[in-house]
Amino acid sequence: MRVLKTILLSIFGLLLVAILALGFVISRTDDCPTPPVASTAKETATVITYQCYGGTEVLQQTVIEKPVPGPEEVLVKVHYAGVNPLDWHRMRGSPYIMRLSSGLGAPESHRIGADFAGTVEAVGETVSAFKRGDRVFGGKTGAFGSHIVINEGSAIAHVPDNVTLEQAGVIGIAGVTALQALVEHGQLEAGDTVLVNGASGGVGTFAVQIAKALGAQVTGVSSARNHETVLGLGASTMIDYKTTDYTDLPARYDLIIDMVGNHSPLANSGVLKPDGKLILVGGAKGDWIGPLQGPIASIFSGPFMDQEAIVLFAEMRKETLAELANLMKRGELTSIVGHRYPLTDIAEAMALSESSRAQGKISIAIAP
Repeated sequence: MRVLKTILLSIFGLLLVAILALGFVISRTDDCPTPPVASTAKETATVITYQCYGGTEVLQQTVIEKPVPGPEEVLVKVHYAGVNPLDWHRMRGSPYIMRLSSGLGAPESHRIGADFAGTVEAVGETVSAFKRGDRVFGGKTGAFGSHIVINEGSAIAHVPDNVTLEQAGVIGIAGVTALQALVEHGQLEAGDTVLVNGASGGVGTFAVQIAKALGAQVTGVSSARNHETVLGLGASTMIDYKTTDYTDLPARYDLIIDMVGNHSPLANSGVLKPDGKLILVGGAKGDWIGPLQGPIASIFSGPFMDQEAIVLFAEMRKETLAELANLMKRGELTSIVGHRYPLTDIAEAMALSESSRAQGKISIAIAP
């Protein structure tokens, strides 16, 4: 018995040491190197880069040689880009666990930004879906810059004629997240009731519109100052989270899309119908446990809930972008741009996104 106890304590000790070592490795942040020298190539691109993890002070505007598309690639002159929480998470390398893929100590990729819209400037020799002059939008790391190269089979689609490049430039991640939450995971149907917690934010404004287009009855949760906007997007009922806790109300929903995470899965289950679903999008801030609270809570709450709780990790896919383009073409979906900045003020735009006080989407103007 004593031998078994010794073995177990040894295993526990080794696991603890391994966890501490992993924590040290992923939390280490290298010093920022000397800023890169601007390119003197004949054709150049202006881009935002970051050489190390940190706050907005690590963002640098620099000049690089203009990228050249490969055989299956498209070179896009970016006119507008959208700011998302993903961008400042990458900038900070937070939560630390994401550094296992983005780079230990310092980012492996120095370009930043994801959502973009612009015009095709050049295409590779085998590209057939796009041609020079086409208006396109999509998602690719490096969107904060004048030019970006993307494979024609990746997350890129045509912008409908009735949609501006600015509207298309901010829809990427948020629109994809909203559509996948409602349709692929929430399996929303006409006549269903859906509650959107965080209805005035980037994902929320798209979720309200898409749910309305699918024939659902939408209840939005936001501060009172945003109620008129969200009602105009298609919500039939609004709840002011500052004065009312929606989990205390008698209404029951087929689906809850939660971008805020201010109520536990168990509390949300109390206002879901017996066969309802809870979709958790995003999470709390923090370098360690904060962003993982939602997934952890859903795992431990599962055995005590009759309904399904899903933690959503959206995927940027060409097919999803095409569906968003069709919704925009039919006039059922538009981008609510609440804040506009030039590329030179990218640090201010990122700080606003990180503050969680943005209304609608944040647009970055890059080219006329």
